[in-house]
Amino acid sequence: MTMGSLWKILVLVAVASFFSVSGVSSNSEGDALHAFRRSLLDPDNVLQSWDPTLVNPCTWFHVTCDQNNRVIRVDLGNSNLSGHLVPELGMLEHLQYLELYKNNITGNILEELGNLKNLISLDLYNNKLTGEIPRSLGNLKSLVFLRINNNMLTGQIPRGLTSLPNLKVVDISSNNLCGTIPTSGVFQRFPLKNFENNPRLKGPELQGLVSYDTGC
Repeated sequence: MTMGSLWKILVLVAVASFFSVSGVSSNSEGDALHAFRRSLLDPDNVLQSWDPTLVNPCTWFHVTCDQNNRVIRVDLGNSNLSGHLVPELGMLEHLQYLELYKNNITGNILEELGNLKNLISLDLYNNKLTGEIPRSLGNLKSLVFLRINNNMLTGQIPRGLTSLPNLKVVDISSNNLCGTIPTSGVFQRFPLKNFENNPRLKGPELQGLVSYDTGC
């Protein structure tokens, strides 16, 4: 074997090793997104490019990756999608923006979304989501925007949300929540209009006093 041939082989091995290592995260993220796709009805074919046979999902429409081919945005707002969320979404550990507003998504907001430690924006408003707001959302220390208004959510507002250090926008209006409106922590600065149209939700609680409604 000539020195030139040996050099070519070494280069090919190095390239293959690089893509093998860098593709591990992207492949798992692609699997997670494909699991989400399988749970959805997509009459307008907005997810047509979501091909699980590709090396990673960074070439898919409505998906944005960083320079390391890690998924940081999923933008599917106003896409005429129906179906439900899946636990696999919690595997997108680098995700910063989950934009699913103005669709027809049903079912619960899953506890697994609390695993998205880098999430900045969670926009699920104007869907048909039911169940309670999961307490695990109180783990999202990077969260800035939480908009889950205009759904059919029930139960109380998780108090863990009041301790999120970066939370600047919360809108949970037009649901069926109950109990009282928190006034501690970051919730001190949110206007009451962001909680309106919840028929069973009572007024702001006294500072430092949590009133639990046994009828929730």
